[in-house]
Amino acid sequence: MLTGDFIRELRSSWLPNVNDAGLNRVIELLEKQSPLLVHGRFTGAVPMGCLATHFGWHHPSVSHRTSDAGILWLTRVAGLNPATSKVILDWDQCGPQAWSFRTELCDLLREEREARHVRECALAG
Repeated sequence: MLTGDFIRELRSSWLPNVNDAGLNRVIELLEKQSPLLVHGRFTGAVPMGCLATHFGWHHPSVSHRTSDAGILWLTRVAGLNPATSKVILDWDQCGPQAWSFRTELCDLLREEREARHVRECALAG
């Protein structure tokens, strides 16, 4: 289960800094229960990475990096300390077997994608 602190940090610091490509990629990985989305470390063998790393690999500011893209995305783009980020700490603690955690996160990310789509349509219309 996602905690209030996790959701607040995700909405206030992560999602405003995630571009659409990164958002879509992480949703895709969560939906497929992909082993490319790892817990407990920022990267494994490329293309394995945690949430921050996949967001970083799709963000223009740090997409040119490999093993440190997640750390750079967190610190330089989202303005967070990787050692104290509630999202990173909870993500690493839950592990890949925590299906409800991953499902709830995927649902939140889908809601964000839909909200972005609605905003884009409102601006265009």
